[in-house]
Amino acid sequence: MTPQSSTDAAGVAEADIQGRVLDFLDRSRFGAANGGKRIDTHCSVVFLGGDRALKIKRAVKLPFLDYSTLEKRRLACEEELKVNAGNAPEIYRRVVAITQNGDGRLEIDGAGTAVEWAVEMVRFDEAQTLDHIAAASVIDQSLALAMADTILQSHDKAPRADGKTWPDSIPGIIDRNTDRFHAVRGLDVAAIDRLDAASHDHVTRLQSLLSRRVEQGFARRCHGDLHLANIALVNGRPLLFDAIEFDPIIATTDILYDLAFTLMDLVHFGQAEAANALFNRYLAGASEQHLDGLGVLPLFMSMRAAIRAHVLFTKSEQAAGGEAEWNEAKRYFDLAGRLISPGPPLLVAVGGLSGTGKSVLARGLAGIIEPLPGAVIIRSDVVRKRLFGVSETTPLPEAAYQADTTARVYEMLSATAQRVLSQGCSVVLDAAFLRETERAVLADLARQHDARFVGLFLTADLATRVARIEQRKHDASDATRDVAVKQQSFAIGAMDWHIVDAGGAPGDTLRRARGFTAGSAPVDVR
Repeated sequence: MTPQSSTDAAGVAEADIQGRVLDFLDRSRFGAANGGKRIDTHCSVVFLGGDRALKIKRAVKLPFLDYSTLEKRRLACEEELKVNAGNAPEIYRRVVAITQNGDGRLEIDGAGTAVEWAVEMVRFDEAQTLDHIAAASVIDQSLALAMADTILQSHDKAPRADGKTWPDSIPGIIDRNTDRFHAVRGLDVAAIDRLDAASHDHVTRLQSLLSRRVEQGFARRCHGDLHLANIALVNGRPLLFDAIEFDPIIATTDILYDLAFTLMDLVHFGQAEAANALFNRYLAGASEQHLDGLGVLPLFMSMRAAIRAHVLFTKSEQAAGGEAEWNEAKRYFDLAGRLISPGPPLLVAVGGLSGTGKSVLARGLAGIIEPLPGAVIIRSDVVRKRLFGVSETTPLPEAAYQADTTARVYEMLSATAQRVLSQGCSVVLDAAFLRETERAVLADLARQHDARFVGLFLTADLATRVARIEQRKHDASDATRDVAVKQQSFAIGAMDWHIVDAGGAPGDTLRRARGFTAGSAPVDVR
């Protein structure tokens, strides 16, 4: 018999001690028999009891982390507290020892010798994590916007890093996922190879863009694992928790790679409209330089879907039966293949007099237009406010609406659309488009980027338009009743866009407009 090495013996001893700790916690008020709950993952065990939670690092050594010794687990707990306290101070409390007294009894935060360490957290309703919410109901716009604001705040305060190794690490991530998929029974080998080849092709084509974004300061120590299960509603506010603590290199990425995890997971849960609302809100509050970097999203979202598939396929092998985990993993795998091969972009222009519902329709269309995560909305009212350096809801004087200023606004609309289309993303333009010259340039703009163009011009009677204008609150539009009346006599010239009756409910207008995104010839729908 081969003698057991000292390293192996140490590992067995660590596992034995931790096993005793887990048994102790199972019998404590954190155990199921006393109303608690235990959650096991491949690298941690979480005990929920009363108003507290204790998170234990498993005594394991994996390719991407090492918790094999008590000291390493203590340091990992301290690092977890450090990296999460900024995003979720309401949840993370302290690092606490599980101690052993002289008589061998174990205690939580006792006076004896520390034999294990845990992160102590405030317990929240686990049904309020966003994966549970997304599976049970539609994520409304207000929650999607709040999520965007939370992620943006996290990225704004995330420490900037050198990040030069980040682009170089991407091929390795792809290769590890591919190797894992080839080991999964029942997966289509051709589909695996297509995903691998397309992913590497994206990396090759995007190399200069990826490096430029590092130079621009977009490589930061991020959350690193921002799928929906790691976002929770606490006191009505989304909080980011369970950030990657075990390796700062893994957590140092492009901030759009961090965002891509949330966007992808929303799509996975059938919440594409929420994903688009979050996407547009994030862009509105982030650096304008992101508009020149949107071409990374198909790769980033696909990689995130592949990572979730990788994790869940492994979990399915560890679980008894594991069929549910395997099916969920397969859905992520299929999504990764879909995301890596996006179709051509679409340019949609939504015009019409004030009060016809352009902005409502623009939001509705943007969330259902591919490529995912939907179209970037560019609104003339917002562009005009930025031109004058004021907030979106700050009223502008009448002088800000002179013809020369309006011409500049439309030039900026077209220029911004061009930036987005050049990245392969779709665009919805939201503006009045009352002049032929404003409308005429858009079809050519779309052709320059191999995009299809759809022009929609909304109509509604004056009474309906005025009523809508008067109901607006905290909106970027400065339109008034007088503006609506004056527009009645405006000569819009020849119209070769689709005319859409928008006098009814927003859902009816969206239904009519959707039909045109797949059509070609202009049609008058009344």
